[in-house]
Amino acid sequence: MPLVFCVPVRYQAAMSDESIENLARKLAESMPEGLRSVRNELESNFRSVLRASLSKLDLVTREEFEVQEAVLARTREKLEALESQLEELEKKDA
Repeated sequence: MPLVFCVPVRYQAAMSDESIENLARKLAESMPEGLRSVRNELESNFRSVLRASLSKLDLVTREEFEVQEAVLARTREKLEALESQLEELEKKDA
């Protein structure tokens, strides 16, 4: 019986500084008119919270993910080849 590997892979790219800046700006701009006077302070706080929160996450770069994806693909190919060889040997012994 062939082995089957079914592992869910989740990928989250690290957010760039530009993405964090854009998100912080959009959050600050979405505040009600009464809070617009503290917009710069809010934007700065949003930026700090986003950076601190994201730094706690275990994220990998796209490049690291793609390298591991390629390693997994090669491993699967080798496993399939070994399974085929094992089947052939078992047929010969039977």
